[in-house]
Amino acid sequence: MNNLQLSVIHRLPQSYRYLNGFCGLKVEPIDSVGKGENELVGLTLLNHEGGTAWQTMRELAGSLMEIQISCSVLEYEGQPCLFLHRDDECTALCRLKNIGVAIAEPAAAPYII
Repeated sequence: MNNLQLSVIHRLPQSYRYLNGFCGLKVEPIDSVGKGENELVGLTLLNHEGGTAWQTMRELAGSLMEIQISCSVLEYEGQPCLFLHRDDECTALCRLKNIGVAIAEPAAAPYII
C-alpha cells in the first residue's frame, strides 16, 4: 500500500486567501465566509509527519491537478497543508476518497443528529 491509501486528511476550520502578491505561495486566514472567488480551504494530514507528510501532500496535489483542480502545498502553522479554491472542495474530496484517502470530519457536522 502507498501513503495515499493510508492518509487521513482534515479540513482546517477557517477560510483563507492568498496574500497580495504571493498567489500560490502564502496564505492568511479570513474572518468572513463569503462567495469570494479567491476564498480557499485548507486540508492537513492527521497521520503523517515530517518529510513523509510533505511527500504525501505533493502526491495529493498531483492527483488533484490530474483532474485540473488548482491547488498549492504550503507550510501553515508548521505543517504542510493543501490549499484549494472553495468551489473545488467537493470535487477534490470526491477525488481523494476515490484514491483511498480518508476524510476526517468533526463530530459536530450539521448532518449528524
